[in-house]
Amino acid sequence: MEWGHLRPAETVEDRAVRVERACGHREVPTTFIALAADQLLGCASLVEHDMDIRPQLSPWLSGVFVAPEHRGCGIGAALVERVVQEARALGAPCLYLYTPGSGALYLRLGWSLVEQTFYRELWRDQQIKIMELAIYAR
Repeated sequence: MEWGHLRPAETVEDRAVRVERACGHREVPTTFIALAADQLLGCASLVEHDMDIRPQLSPWLSGVFVAPEHRGCGIGAALVERVVQEARALGAPCLYLYTPGSGALYLRLGWSLVEQTFYRELWRDQQIKIMELAIYAR
């Protein structure tokens, strides 16, 4: 699992149950899954809060993942856009995310850098970027 270090006691089955519970429609949380011929390509979620140090920011794009062999094909961008559509349908004026990466994908998709900070996940601090998308400004 890509983020297994964040929930070391969670099994694949536990994660499947948790993701299934989050698969809604027109509600938060919601998870979107990209499939092709029953093969998982990627996923992305819309959640109320994703950072305990920024509780005033909501909702969040979270858990964006594309299987390594399918990266660079537009799947990540399509999943992000689907989450944006859902947030827009729910009336959210903005959407937030954080990433320990460069944020290049999100910058290309119109997101803005809000801040760079350190965030403790489990046992380690890591430098992250918090980004924002003004949904109705697009």
